[in-house]
Amino acid sequence: MIDPLIILIALGCGVAVRKLGYPPMLGYLVAGFALYMLPIEAGAMIDVLAQAGVTLLLFTIGLKLNIRELAAPQVWAVASIHLLLSMLLLGAAIFSALAIFPSIAPMKPEAVWIIAFALSFSSTVFAVKIFEDRGESAALHAKIAIGILIMQDLAAVVFLALNTGKLPDLSLGLFATALALVLSRPLLFRIMRWSGHGELLLLFGIGVAFGGATLFEAFNIKGDLGALILGALLAGGGKSSELAKSLLDLKDLFLVGFFLSIGLSGLPGTDGLLIALALGILVFAKPVLYYLLMTALRLRARTALLASLALFNFSEFGLIVADLAADAGLLEREWVVTIALALSISFFISVPFNTRSHEIYRRFKPQLRRFEREKRLQSEQPEDLRGSSVIILGMGRVGVGAYLYLTEAYGNTVVGVEENTSKIPGLRLKGMKIVHGDASDSDFWSQVKLQDIQLIMVNLTKHSENKAVCELIREMGYQGQLAAIARHQDQLAELKAMGCITFNLYGEAGFGFAEHVHQTINRRKQGFSEGDFT
Repeated sequence: MIDPLIILIALGCGVAVRKLGYPPMLGYLVAGFALYMLPIEAGAMIDVLAQAGVTLLLFTIGLKLNIRELAAPQVWAVASIHLLLSMLLLGAAIFSALAIFPSIAPMKPEAVWIIAFALSFSSTVFAVKIFEDRGESAALHAKIAIGILIMQDLAAVVFLALNTGKLPDLSLGLFATALALVLSRPLLFRIMRWSGHGELLLLFGIGVAFGGATLFEAFNIKGDLGALILGALLAGGGKSSELAKSLLDLKDLFLVGFFLSIGLSGLPGTDGLLIALALGILVFAKPVLYYLLMTALRLRARTALLASLALFNFSEFGLIVADLAADAGLLEREWVVTIALALSISFFISVPFNTRSHEIYRRFKPQLRRFEREKRLQSEQPEDLRGSSVIILGMGRVGVGAYLYLTEAYGNTVVGVEENTSKIPGLRLKGMKIVHGDASDSDFWSQVKLQDIQLIMVNLTKHSENKAVCELIREMGYQGQLAAIARHQDQLAELKAMGCITFNLYGEAGFGFAEHVHQTINRRKQGFSEGDFT
């Protein structure tokens, strides 16, 4: 009966930490440490949640595998070189700590390199949450950062597969099972489509993840690796991205058990605390190395900075690696707790930098741009907006509808701006004038002749992003008409205070629906189909 109480305590700590602007996982670690000192021992449910969270984490990593994106040098080369340099730096620091603190038990060199390897990762949960909160998930810097994180996760999975102390059962049954899984891929895709968008899709994902884990365990292969393989098998399917999103909150919920179990395993001694502090300070080297590598591979200073700051911490996956290494007898259990403390310290350091990342770039732009290469990636080249009088930011459904409506009044002087490069070709095939750009990028606006623009419409996914972009546009000196969407009355008030024309997507949905029907009827009379403008 103690486990529900432990979860309630974790909830309280998670809420408190979140109110301070930090990831809830820090609260779960704090709860575990506090419960250990009381002392309170967890029951079986916490261990079950911990294992389920790790399994779903690896399954969702597999679902997000995109070989084309990982093949970019800005992803695989940066991830590989950074991993090597980080391990050398951290390994040297740990060997130095062992020499400075003779009270620490001697360690084998391979144990030191395992710790360095675990600390070389950055947090996937942290980066994804940062980009989602800022509405930047489709931006280039977000894609590069997530690609690097996936490369790190794959390296960790390979390590886990080779160091769990299990020898796979390389029998004919294993190869027959692998062949059957590959051949069943079309059937799995079909079942995934039949599952729709609700709880059936979620149940499908859980069944495949845990079913795959159990299947591979039967051949003496770690079940988590089986979950990753099943996820990779489903990657690229029509609904794999939706499935990954639907599992996101469930996976994070189960991982509460993992972070609690780490805290409940104990606290390090004084030397361990000092080492954790030193490792936390070393995290400052992470974004510096990332930034130098990314700019060397022809990324803009802004893209490199935002991606690097999102990777400015240690990883919960590295903690999982250390925990499993301890279970396999490769590492002393006390080091797992030391790594957990170092992880916590790195989060406390990195959050303020990410909260002010755009401000940091604008303030230190001249110094940061000194590292840029003259020749940059094609996707990083400035776009030509000459001859435009209306700019629509965000070409989702609302943006596309606004574009088609306004072209009747302004002709070909209307241009749409979209940061998701994968959406642009399809929009251009429909005859739309679309450019790639990030509305929150001051460099983008510096190349636009704002005095020639009559109207700018802001249709981004997050209110915070809409507000920040409107503020930036005004700061850049734009005096023309500025319009933005909102979903709640308090959001409308904030935008109106900035001089924006506002539209409530929910409150004025009836009007918009009637207008859409009227326009559709007129376009059909002109020979267009509804698919041409939705």
